[in-house]
Amino acid sequence: MTKRVLITGAGGSIGCHVLRHLLKNTDWEIVALDSFRHKGLTDRIWRVTHKHPETLSRLKVFTHDLRAPISNMLTEKMGPIDYIVNMASMTDVFDSIQHPVQYVQSNVSEILTMLEYARSIKPEIFLQVSTDEVYGPTDSKTFYSEWAPILPSNPYSASKAAQEAIATSYWRSYDVPLIITNMMNNFGEMQSPIKFMMLVMSALATGSTVTIHGTADAIGSRHYIHSRNAADAFLFLLKNTKPLLHVDGAVDRPDRYNVTGDRSVSNLEFAQLIAKAWGKPLKYAFEPGRVTRPGHDSHYGASGSKIEALGWKAPMSLEDSLRLTVEWYKRNPEWLRPW
Repeated sequence: MTKRVLITGAGGSIGCHVLRHLLKNTDWEIVALDSFRHKGLTDRIWRVTHKHPETLSRLKVFTHDLRAPISNMLTEKMGPIDYIVNMASMTDVFDSIQHPVQYVQSNVSEILTMLEYARSIKPEIFLQVSTDEVYGPTDSKTFYSEWAPILPSNPYSASKAAQEAIATSYWRSYDVPLIITNMMNNFGEMQSPIKFMMLVMSALATGSTVTIHGTADAIGSRHYIHSRNAADAFLFLLKNTKPLLHVDGAVDRPDRYNVTGDRSVSNLEFAQLIAKAWGKPLKYAFEPGRVTRPGHDSHYGASGSKIEALGWKAPMSLEDSLRLTVEWYKRNPEWLRPW
């Protein structure tokens, strides 16, 4: 029987790639849910489907703000659900530092809505998409394994840690079939123009200078990963894993997987790789990050060895992902302009 998948945050910059990847690589029916009031865009869903109208028969899109419960009527309209890929969250670190109460309340409300929904419909898998930022910063040489201590630095990462904790409590109390993924920094087509890669490309297009937070001898680093690679990892987990069941004294935590890029790069190296793909020299200047960006971490690092041991490997390398993404933005420059 054909599987039916609910993707929350399907209009987001990562969610749209998950939507596209599942439509392309499965015959599953997809229910896409988004409030379209934060960073989700109907434009992204249109870009995913307009060249492939044959996929529309497998897709239902609903607008719903997950700060409010999912009604019985909406549940009936969406139909039976086998898998939930829960991505909906407010995600901007800088915004969360400016508006911490809004971020924490919103993200906690969203996870409670989805867990109550899952408790009611009993899906096969509840895939909670989280971030490596819940682990906090590293020294650029340390790579956290799953279930490392949770030490978030800002309201956004704290709210994601809260989502994980609440989801774990539902796994223990109500047998919600939870799998947690901790994802590294994403990039890809249709991303918000305020994200680092977009700012670099905009600067290259106009000949302006890119700000690199840090100093020449202390540059931040990340495991950057293309959103389609992340989507591929999610699909791999849905097809190849089963949630652990809570057993007192034997199984005390749900399964968790880090989803990382193929290597860690400094933010300067990342900008230089973008410039190389664009075909223009990079103009840049350093700015001490902790002064202008309190709550931002210089280095993140998580080990992807657990999911790799199961047989998953990212379909595209960092360099190939960047090259294809840059080529797409050159063809679609309107996505670099402020919305």
